[in-house]
Amino acid sequence: MKIPAPRGHVSATLIDLLLTRGPGREHSYETLNLLVDEALAATPDLLRDEDLQLTLFCLYELHYSGLDGVEDAAEWDPELIRVRARLEAAFEGVLRRTVPVPELPAAESEAVAETLFDLAADDDGPSVSRFIAGKASVEQLREFLILRSVYQLKEADPHSWAIPRLPVGRAKAALIEIQADEYGGGRVERMHSKLFGTTMEGLGLDSGYGYYIDLVPALTLASSNAMSLFGLNRRLRGAIAGHLAAFEMTSSIPNSFYARGFRRHGFSDDVTYYFDEHVEADAVHEQIAARDLAGGLAAAEPELLADIIFGAATVLALDALLGEDQLRAWKAGESALLAPLAHGAPAEPAVSAAAAGTTA
Repeated sequence: MKIPAPRGHVSATLIDLLLTRGPGREHSYETLNLLVDEALAATPDLLRDEDLQLTLFCLYELHYSGLDGVEDAAEWDPELIRVRARLEAAFEGVLRRTVPVPELPAAESEAVAETLFDLAADDDGPSVSRFIAGKASVEQLREFLILRSVYQLKEADPHSWAIPRLPVGRAKAALIEIQADEYGGGRVERMHSKLFGTTMEGLGLDSGYGYYIDLVPALTLASSNAMSLFGLNRRLRGAIAGHLAAFEMTSSIPNSFYARGFRRHGFSDDVTYYFDEHVEADAVHEQIAARDLAGGLAAAEPELLADIIFGAATVLALDALLGEDQLRAWKAGESALLAPLAHGAPAEPAVSAAAAGTTA
């Protein structure tokens, strides 16, 4: 992924350290740690802190496809891992304090599945999908795709971290079954990330991973960061399993509305195929995810039950916050991006000092 534009002192310092590793660099790890501590102490809202969420996002990207110009060895630099752990602890703490979690069921497959289905059914977050189906303009459809592209262009990767961390058994088999579909069953043209790229291209957008990273707000990065947090920490394997379960269980119906919204503007089946595919696939996946993945894991490792439900609740909570921000902007006739899209290319984001927390 291309190196994103910094959004404050912390991300600027991290990027300088990543690009100038060795003698001659302007900043030190001590400076970075000090800035992180100061920013965490001062930020009024970590989930919407542009500087800190971008910093954590860049640190996570080192474990995926990497950042342009940054050597692969940076992935396991102990100093960078230390910084990431500091940010992770604060981020997890905020999620634990703010995500509403229902009463825990028995650590049995059907009981867990019933709780997850109830959780999904009780979700009263704002419906971006219904807005897109009936009201969104073509420009808002493009913004929707850009916001979703942060995750969708690497779809399944954060959840795949869980595969080697689950015990051999029902949950692991279920996870692999779901992920095999996400990766197209071994056919590159059917990979869901590839299909999403085709949808973006159908609206004149660039489908390169991270191409629009400078336009997406902190809360979008936070949603992606939550998946990486859960997936990259073995102790949180219950949370990543619950996250995927809720993700699959709340996908089928919204995707039918998304497809309707794109067709309303005359886009072809090539553009809507990504959504059409998810309507069918996720209707099957939700049963596997609830009963076999989440329920099977809870039965095999009852000590993970609380995290399974927490991971599922996190999906709904962050989606609600994202939906509120998107719809508020669109209904006011404003862009939901950090800066309006200019002719299909990213414009320069205008991040205020307030938006960047106290570190800008």
